[in-house]
Amino acid sequence: MISVQIKKGYGTKIAGGPSPEVEPLEKPAQVALLPEKIPFVKPRLKVKIGDKVKVGTPVFEDKRNPNLIFLSPGGGKIANIDLGPRRVIKKVVVALDQDEEYETFPIFTEAQLENIERKSLIKTIMTGGLWSLFRELPFRDVADPDAIPPCIIVSLDANEPFQPVPKAYLKGNIALFEFGIKILQKLSQNLIISTSSDNSYVIEQLNSHVTHVCQGVYPAEDPGVLLYHIKKTQAENQTWFINGQDLLLVAMLLGTGKYPVARTVVLGGTLAREKKHFFTRIGVPLGHLTKGRTVNVDNSRYIVGGIFRGYSDKKDSYMGFYETSLVLIPEGNEKEFFGFARPGFNKPSRSRVFLSFFNKSLLPMDCNCHGEERACINCGFCAETCPVDILPQFTYKCILSDEIEEALAHGMLDCVECGLCTYVCPSKIELCDVIKNTKKAYYLEQL
Repeated sequence: MISVQIKKGYGTKIAGGPSPEVEPLEKPAQVALLPEKIPFVKPRLKVKIGDKVKVGTPVFEDKRNPNLIFLSPGGGKIANIDLGPRRVIKKVVVALDQDEEYETFPIFTEAQLENIERKSLIKTIMTGGLWSLFRELPFRDVADPDAIPPCIIVSLDANEPFQPVPKAYLKGNIALFEFGIKILQKLSQNLIISTSSDNSYVIEQLNSHVTHVCQGVYPAEDPGVLLYHIKKTQAENQTWFINGQDLLLVAMLLGTGKYPVARTVVLGGTLAREKKHFFTRIGVPLGHLTKGRTVNVDNSRYIVGGIFRGYSDKKDSYMGFYETSLVLIPEGNEKEFFGFARPGFNKPSRSRVFLSFFNKSLLPMDCNCHGEERACINCGFCAETCPVDILPQFTYKCILSDEIEEALAHGMLDCVECGLCTYVCPSKIELCDVIKNTKKAYYLEQL
């Protein structure tokens, strides 16, 4: 077990974190797939409104690779297909039957798994609709099934306060997780299974499997951060990664022969009345998750996927394929009387301007920027927190000047899109979005 010290990052002090308690939710009336929230995928529909589907029926495929398919997370009828501008497929909604039917897939025992060829295993996972859970650095696109990765990183937890903890999703599933490890060993000879140094549960339960322990604040546990600090060759930049809960889904698919739809998600934030983990399913409606569990519905911002890496959505939307957290925080559109004269003891900030810098307790967060965007002042806050030693302020200026080669030289592709540079910027510049969008455009150009 190798200990990796991550010296940069940011220790979040955000109120509203969930308890490790897990509560099972009743079955929702509908579930959905959100193709537009899956990076780089170009969906081609395989169903139409009114079609009957089973759990595991193909719903859409990726035009780039028709073998990459996405399956129905529920059994019932296609109730709605929401098309946005330029006919972008925003969501495919399935109205669930009371007794859902399942498509069947091949079942593998551990002995059968040992004898299966790598190509056959990949084909099985792709047919089962879960290949998209394997993603490839540095662009975080779905992994190339024809490539052999230098390594696969399994990230078990997150330092961000609004993500499922391993104790919640691993409890009772240790044997299933070990079966998942055997699957990964057929895909790559080099596995890295990482956890946080604070996670005593994982270290105790999976001591013989954990290879790396990350010490540090958010986002020390990110696979891109870990890779940056341990890689020795350029070839390792194409490492694959998958998180612990998703590995369980792959193990369930091969172990049961059914497309797995179970998902442990987190509901948190200061406007969530019940801050805990919920055992539900992929594509659950946000309204189903928050029903009777919110403090102020009208003034709540729904953030799906985490406070730093997530996206804002409407309360009548659904959880995305990759997302496992929903955060409810105030919109922050109320005006603060004499706010400029207040010392800010309860305002989260990295700056020493506010007294909250010395406040060690958890602080409430809202969506107010507390200022307007202005020119970069070269304060260096972004560089001091960047976990992969990018100089975001210079990378940002290179991008604005269309000097992409120079931006690459500053380490643009090493960016793990953690959002910290934006969060700590006193000039309110959306640094992370600029770098992330430029990375995406550069990747599409290479394709």
